[in-house]
Amino acid sequence: MTTDIRILGPGCFRCQALYENTLLAVGELGLDAEITKVEDISEMLTRGIMATPALVVDDQVVMAGNVPSPHRVGELLSHFFASRTDG
Repeated sequence: MTTDIRILGPGCFRCQALYENTLLAVGELGLDAEITKVEDISEMLTRGIMATPALVVDDQVVMAGNVPSPHRVGELLSHFFASRTDG
């Protein structure tokens, strides 16, 4: 099953950096994922995101307001998937 990963933000340099770091992390983890940049302000507000960029995985906000390194994005994704299978 393909994982839906979204990078939400206004399209700034930080958003692009998170997008690129996410691409690297997904590649290193070997995930089957579709990564999309979303610049729709209404989607950000609907999700309650007040600081960008934000990392959203399968409709859950995983992180918002900073640009983690590719390694840290990988840790966040690994933790997300581990907690999803635990419950």
